[in-house]
Amino acid sequence: MTTQTSTSATAGKPGFRLPKWASSFGFQIIAALIVGLGLGLLAKYTGSTKANPNALGATLQTIGSSYISLLQTAVVPLIFTAVVSSISNLRAVSNAARLAWNTLLWFAITSLVAVLIGIGLGVLLQPGAGTGITQEAKYAGKSGDWWAFLIGLFPKNFLGLGASSTVTESAGAATTVATSLSFNVLQILVIAIAVGIAALKVGKAAEPFLNLNASALAVIQKVLWWIIRIAPLGTVGLIGNAVAVYGWDTIGALGKFTFAIYVGLALVLFVVYPILVRSHGLSIKQYFSGVWPAVQLAFVSRSSIGTLPLTQRVTERNLGVPRAYASFAVPLGATTKMDGCAAIYPAISAIFVAQFFGIQLDFSQYVLIALVAVLGSAATAGTTGAVVMLTLTLSTLGLPLAGVGLLLAVDPILDMGRTAVNVAGQALIPAIVAKRQGILDESLYNAPRHGDPFSDDTVDTAAGAHAHAVDTASDASEARELAGTKA
Repeated sequence: MTTQTSTSATAGKPGFRLPKWASSFGFQIIAALIVGLGLGLLAKYTGSTKANPNALGATLQTIGSSYISLLQTAVVPLIFTAVVSSISNLRAVSNAARLAWNTLLWFAITSLVAVLIGIGLGVLLQPGAGTGITQEAKYAGKSGDWWAFLIGLFPKNFLGLGASSTVTESAGAATTVATSLSFNVLQILVIAIAVGIAALKVGKAAEPFLNLNASALAVIQKVLWWIIRIAPLGTVGLIGNAVAVYGWDTIGALGKFTFAIYVGLALVLFVVYPILVRSHGLSIKQYFSGVWPAVQLAFVSRSSIGTLPLTQRVTERNLGVPRAYASFAVPLGATTKMDGCAAIYPAISAIFVAQFFGIQLDFSQYVLIALVAVLGSAATAGTTGAVVMLTLTLSTLGLPLAGVGLLLAVDPILDMGRTAVNVAGQALIPAIVAKRQGILDESLYNAPRHGDPFSDDTVDTAAGAHAHAVDTASDASEARELAGTKA
């Protein structure tokens, strides 16, 4: 009897739980940055160098490189399934050709403006200059050009994969052959677009394939969330290795880089977008009040795909875009309309990496940055779009991919602002196209909201919209969990 009472009392006591702020993803990333900084400095001042790392330096390097490898593993299936899925949404749109063309055109126009702002800030602010790092010999003389870019568009096999072998011989030792695989992101993009369009042309016979593709995309996104959950561990390795190799110059350069990124994001969100809204005869205030719920969720969740259900809801209910068109344009934008991740970020990042490693860019390479941002933005997809675009841009320009690992150390800080701008643009373009095509419900767009993010005639549906978002997007709930917030 006594034992049962004791057991019951013990079972009734709540177990130990971390404070809410300590279990949030944002706190974990900040803590990881601090720990990585401390371990990196310790490794540096105990004699670790890039050529001869000590035990701590080698551990940090291994953790960082392993995390990058995990991200790269998901790149090929993610790009293919995301792009095919976006194209397949055209099935449900009437007058699809004209609307699709206008949507893609405005995606490209705004991406071009954003990438030009990024290039201008990179050249003006010089975020990667003055680090004391000299150009590495293996990158000397290696640069991208137009001809190589165009040739690279044509796939040599279905997955755009390539293989290379390295033979190592030494006196009195056996010959060693090392084989490595690589992939061309642009070729994968071309393949995905061709397959998506072909599936649309085939029609009903392609339904099983498109359903399989949608299922595969959902599985890949789930795996990506698992990878993102261990981002704090990867951050420790990445920032620690960067500090161990480059010291305080790295931290100062990354601070300047972060400042440049947020200046660019602010210019796009609060200058370029309002100009576009006003030039189409729409209210700037109504645009921001209508889209703000999605922008807020995007900022804390850091996932365009996770925010997708709410983005589509505010685009339809607050901005007055017809549901049939919004159901195509917004999901397409979630994978291809990334002014933050695919324009501002890769432009400034490429210039930063070039300056950091002492590599001089010429005018043709700046033009190439803009071209890759406009044509390659479809390679982005929700949670890892910026990483894909950064890899694509650096590879096309022939810049060291080591810059990816360096910039990933502060990526969570940047990703909040990038994703907010992405989502704001994903709602803006459908509204602009709908206005130009005469299908925008302007009475709904201009409806008074009285401080509520949802207009008067949809206040009653707000709870239902939130429930729909949670029920139909597991990524959104996981994003909120990662951010330690409730929607």
